[in-house]
Amino acid sequence: MKPMQNDQGMSLVEVMVSAVIAGIALMGMLGAVEISSRYAQQSVMSSRAMELAQARLDMKRSVQWPLLLEDDLDRDGIAETHMTDDGTGPDVTAGDGVYTAMHERDGITVVWAVETDLPGPLSATGMVRIRATASYAGRNNEKREVQMATMRANPSYVGQR
Repeated sequence: MKPMQNDQGMSLVEVMVSAVIAGIALMGMLGAVEISSRYAQQSVMSSRAMELAQARLDMKRSVQWPLLLEDDLDRDGIAETHMTDDGTGPDVTAGDGVYTAMHERDGITVVWAVETDLPGPLSATGMVRIRATASYAGRNNEKREVQMATMRANPSYVGQR
C-alpha cells in the first residue's frame, strides 16, 4: 500500500490570510517609524532652540558693557541689531528699562531682553538681567518655548551700594 501524500500545497485562502497578517504588521511598523521620526524632529528643534538661546546669553555675557545693546549676529564686526526700549516690535512697553531685540533662524524665533535694575540709561544701572526666549512650532503647531536668563553687573558702576 502506498502512503497518502498531500502535494497540493497551500490553498488560496491560507495565502490571503498570511498576506493580510503581514500587511497589518508592516503598517504597524511604518506607523511606529513615523511617530518616532516626529519625536526625533521635535527633539532636534528643542535642542536647536536651546542652543540659540544659550548662544545669545553667552554673547551678552562676553561683550563689553557699552556694546551690550548691540548685536553682531553674523560676526562680521558690524552690529545688525540695536536693542530698543521704545515699545515697538518685541519690546512691549516704552521707557520701562527693558531693551529688547528679536531674530528668526531656521524656524526658531529668538527674543532677548536686557532688563535694567532701575529704568534709565544702561550706563546708570548697576545690574542687568539678560533673558533669552526661543520659540518654535511643536507638534500640531502648538507654540513651544525655551527660556533662559542670567545676571550681569556693570563693571564701571559708581552709585549707591
